Amino acid sequence: MNGVVTTTGETIDPFGRSLFERASERALSRVGVVDVGSNSIRMVVFDGAARSPAYFYNEKIMAGLGQGLVTTGELNPRGVERAMSALKRFAVLAEGMGVKPLTCVATAAVREATNGPAFRKAVEKETGLKLLVIDGEEEARLSAQGVLLGWPDAKGLVCDIGGNSMELAYIEDGKVGRRVSSPLGPFRLQQVEGGKAGLRAHIREVMEGLVAEIGAEHEQIYLVGGSWRAIARLDMERCAYPMTVLHEYRMSPQAVTQTVKWIAENDLNILRARTGISQSRIELVPLAGQVLRQLVLTFRPKSLAVSSYGIREGLLYEQMPRTLRQRDPLIEAARFTERQMARMPGFGKKLYQFLQPLFGNVGPERDRLIRAACLLHDTAWRAHPDYRADACFDNVTRANMAALSHPERIFLGLALLHRYRNSRASSPMASLFSLLSEKELKDAEVLGKAMRFGAMFSVRDPEEAGKLKFFPQKKVLELKLTKTGQALYGEVAQARFRSLADALGARPVTK
Repeated sequence: MNGVVTTTGETIDPFGRSLFERASERALSRVGVVDVGSNSIRMVVFDGAARSPAYFYNEKIMAGLGQGLVTTGELNPRGVERAMSALKRFAVLAEGMGVKPLTCVATAAVREATNGPAFRKAVEKETGLKLLVIDGEEEARLSAQGVLLGWPDAKGLVCDIGGNSMELAYIEDGKVGRRVSSPLGPFRLQQVEGGKAGLRAHIREVMEGLVAEIGAEHEQIYLVGGSWRAIARLDMERCAYPMTVLHEYRMSPQAVTQTVKWIAENDLNILRARTGISQSRIELVPLAGQVLRQLVLTFRPKSLAVSSYGIREGLLYEQMPRTLRQRDPLIEAARFTERQMARMPGFGKKLYQFLQPLFGNVGPERDRLIRAACLLHDTAWRAHPDYRADACFDNVTRANMAALSHPERIFLGLALLHRYRNSRASSPMASLFSLLSEKELKDAEVLGKAMRFGAMFSVRDPEEAGKLKFFPQKKVLELKLTKTGQALYGEVAQARFRSLADALGARPVTK
């Protein structure tokens, strides 16, 4: 690993140790990161240094360190007070959680303020925390690595907006390429003179300079930063989108233009009340919206995707060996969940193998969803039986999982719903089903009913009890029973096998 490069040119391992050297450390160690930005300060504690880490603790303070920096050249005094209070709290929390060291990275505001060095010294003296101050290009690199943690196959432009800067980085083949920093943060834009016309001209001029450095017309843009997430949440509100998970939410260029205009035409206080966006965040949304609008006009992407992962996740990615980086985050998260919550960890793989004859011809994108569903099929067993199906659906659709698009979330959740319930009629989540086509809805039902049968057919391994064969042309679903399977094939198993055959539009046959 290369380590993090600070503004002094030092290359530092921010955690002071390898996080992935031993399996025991990967499984058990809690890793804490604090991101001291121009607007917000956030502490995240990851529960282990895994490929798809779980979030043990997450707290954010909108300190506003960089507010007024362009005018005064110094950190905002009120922001310094709030930041110091938050960092004192975070240091004590980390100690209570057994997180050592707590890695702290500071970006634009601290690196540019004349009193930034004094602030760093005061933080270390009063809290014991050492702030690693990084420059704009390093900030862009770490944010881009955060996106790669969530999207291993990501290709395109990562755009990370903070309070005082906006960074761009190009990613492809799991690597971060060209990167550049710009003064397009909302706090800085508040000081631009010339009214609306002057602001638009300034943003356009800076954006054209960025094109010269990083190239134009990137098909995909990944959006990192609280202001982008706020705009995405407002886009959901405007479109009456049925889901509010921001990670991997997609917007078209046309939608961005319409939403920026819609925001300008509406009362921010009303929008804030409808969406739950904080007051300090929504005040910056109109300026951030102008930047996003020009970003779309300048780079002409086909799609924009929201990432909840950024610098903090990028620091973890920095530590990962290449072999770990190449693993599927969804499958890794599903395996971890099965180990922690299933009655019989390891059964999911056997269930997947038993069901392979039904899904042998699916592509890799569908296959990974089937594999994940099998790993997760028994992880809600502690829920009340009357609510187990809905709990499965809700857990998956709202879970902090990576490498999972919104339609894929719904597909996976619906398959798990059908694992516990034959019908999805009258489901309180019915509005989300609109994100899937009729064929996808049917395929999810088939998968769910297949798991519903296979999961109870045998306690140890369904292949010890029998083997499935599916003949699509003949419309026949065959189950060849072993001697053990003949004893296990009771009334409930028979009913579930028939239900699976009905879902496939096939005739059930047992031998």
